Amino acid sequence: MSPESGSSREFVIVHTNDFESALHPIDAFWLEGEPRVGGAAHLKTRIEAMRQQHGDLGRPLFLLDSGDMFTGLLSRLTEGEVMMEMMISMGYDAMAIGNHEFDYGSVSFLEQLQRVPFPVLSANTFHRGTDILYTRPHTILEKNGVRLGVIGVIGEDAASVALPSGIRDLEFRDPEPYLRDSVEELRPLVDFIVVLAHQGKTGPMQSDQEVDPEVWRDFDADVELVRAVPGIDLFLGGHAHRGIDPPYVDPETGTVISQTFGHGTRLGVFRFRLNTDGTTAMLAGGLEVPYTRDHPPDRELQAKIDRYEEQHRERIAPVVGSLEGRLTRKYLRESSLGSFVADVIRQVGGAQVGLTNSGGLRADLPAGDVTRGHIIDALPFLNSVAVVEMTGAELRRVIEQGLSLERGIIQVSGLTVEYDIARPVGDRAVNIRVDDLPLVADERYTVAANSFMAEGGDLYSTFVGLRWIREDPRPLHDIVIAELEKRETSLSVPGGGRLVRVDPDA
Repeated sequence: MSPESGSSREFVIVHTNDFESALHPIDAFWLEGEPRVGGAAHLKTRIEAMRQQHGDLGRPLFLLDSGDMFTGLLSRLTEGEVMMEMMISMGYDAMAIGNHEFDYGSVSFLEQLQRVPFPVLSANTFHRGTDILYTRPHTILEKNGVRLGVIGVIGEDAASVALPSGIRDLEFRDPEPYLRDSVEELRPLVDFIVVLAHQGKTGPMQSDQEVDPEVWRDFDADVELVRAVPGIDLFLGGHAHRGIDPPYVDPETGTVISQTFGHGTRLGVFRFRLNTDGTTAMLAGGLEVPYTRDHPPDRELQAKIDRYEEQHRERIAPVVGSLEGRLTRKYLRESSLGSFVADVIRQVGGAQVGLTNSGGLRADLPAGDVTRGHIIDALPFLNSVAVVEMTGAELRRVIEQGLSLERGIIQVSGLTVEYDIARPVGDRAVNIRVDDLPLVADERYTVAANSFMAEGGDLYSTFVGLRWIREDPRPLHDIVIAELEKRETSLSVPGGGRLVRVDPDA
């Protein structure tokens, strides 16, 4: 307990989640006036101003993150190093592990977490077949006499979307008992308990998600966990990219639950008071839009980012092609970017059908000149293209998994699919055609997909056990770059009509 526990004290918590290498400001085309928001160096300026403002009033500020710092262009090229360096510059106090921290493998991430001065937490991640934790379960942070107990957990859904080959030496256990153990250990020692949780349903990969309620994920898993484990004051989520504003205060436990939309487009900002009777009060809390125009970039951090970009300029800057229009993502609908990538996968694989998962599309592509950096940012993972042979019945199961929308809709090439979302999961495809011919259950088809799907990732378990008849081992972004470089003219935006949502009652 704090030596000043007899006096009323205030403190501030600033929170991020699912930053996913959003080092530069984002053009928020979905907001009025299309302002620029976020950007690491601009966020640092804002956070430093808050540190100064609240510090002058005796309020310590704690900066926390709920996981998925990695993925994206420079993260891919440095195996996460640039993101950890960014967090050092910004003065983070603790972070939880998300699934994307394993994009370059568990051994690589161990090297990265050793370089930072702040604790990286996960109470339920173990070395496979042992009771040895992969990293620290929790920590105690103390500033100005305020003691925070901070615990990290990762959920089963998040673990299931980590690259399978990157986590073969790890196992992720039910977070509830391990969270309870940490809360019970910390409660007598601290004033306030914060959980950084990377769990719930996978967040939508869609730039304008915050203005598209159709793709919003619920946060039921967060509510369920705080009700199962008493004693949590603040629960800061991640993984679902679900902006919760104002924060949700659970009526049964009083726990405050919040989460941002990710990518640095919001900051979670909370001010609490520790009362003299041992209770806690939230004085203010919500999501702040960090408009780039209001916060000039921090020179030190911007210089650090610039140095990394200069080191990799030859990998980033070259123009590889041009687009007649923007290629965008839609998580629950057919998208122009998804169709383009699926077309490339089918063509390179020499297959009848090309498939890619919506969750693997991480950034839109701009109209006009497209650089290597744009492609790597959109397709940052180390996925190859694998070709398998499957029956029509197996292909239908793959399509139905995509139509469950659990991990976003499947993006297709060589197929047209009519589907009814009102029908039960597993029976939503009304009509499937391959090259304009009806899908035949016992006929065999060649299907090309990114290797993450072909390994069974994103719940595409039908692929598991199928023999890969051929593979293009190049990373998918290099494959797409090579295909664009072959073109002598600008690429047109793919037409729609591959995934057709029908409503029989309309």
